[in-house]
Amino acid sequence: MKLITKVISSLAIVTTLVTANTLVTVNGKAITQQDVETELMQATQGRFNQVPQEKQQQLRLQVLEQLVAKELIYGDAVKTNVMDSKEFKEEYAKVQERIKKELAIQVWQKHQLDKVKVSSIELKKYYDENKAEFNEKESVHARHILVTDENEAKKLQTQLSSLKGDALKSKFIELAKAHSTGPSGVEGGDLGYFPQGQMVPEFDKEVFSMKIGSVSNPVKTQFGYHLIYLEDKRAPKTRSFTEVKSFIEQRLQMEKFKSVMQKKMLALKDKATIQQ
Repeated sequence: MKLITKVISSLAIVTTLVTANTLVTVNGKAITQQDVETELMQATQGRFNQVPQEKQQQLRLQVLEQLVAKELIYGDAVKTNVMDSKEFKEEYAKVQERIKKELAIQVWQKHQLDKVKVSSIELKKYYDENKAEFNEKESVHARHILVTDENEAKKLQTQLSSLKGDALKSKFIELAKAHSTGPSGVEGGDLGYFPQGQMVPEFDKEVFSMKIGSVSNPVKTQFGYHLIYLEDKRAPKTRSFTEVKSFIEQRLQMEKFKSVMQKKMLALKDKATIQQ
């Protein structure tokens, strides 16, 4: 329990890092920030960045606890010679056979996919006929300070009320680092750019009505009270062909690949002996 507590405390400092920093070692085995991020992306099917920031920290802590627990259990399994048991060897052989087949299928599919080509003419034609697909909504770049008490939010607002410009932004970042309970606090409350509808309704309504360089009144949500600083706004736009070319290529390649696979499977069935 002492180890877990220490790990959780340290993780709050390093959750914004994306490199493979070692967060903790368990009996000599390093658990890195990258290990945690990989598990999170797998658990959310690659959509971890779409999880509300208020919940991201909690999920990171849970995953780290799970990784520590796995290392502890695996270490004990090694010490108690679990891998020498007949049961382990039989199950391990089954897993190896299953993985061999699955890996062979994956590599075969990749070879088939690599053969599928999309011409530049096809790419441009798709873009010209589907420009509406690449329209981007208005987005904002905001920071926030999250506290549990409305009075505390008002006190922080008072400290900002006489400031403008760079002085206001600098002070807001300073207060966010010192007082915000949200996971973005260590980054000065930075939420990056996000479109309308991504945040909870109360927060969303307020931030999209603000002027650049201003601070909101305390905004109450299910998470507490927010002070919001609006750093920038981006008007709606249509992304250029250059920006979306690789995305279109992947989409068209996959569409062609499905057709190729259907024909390939019919050919394989025709040659195979399938009995019922």
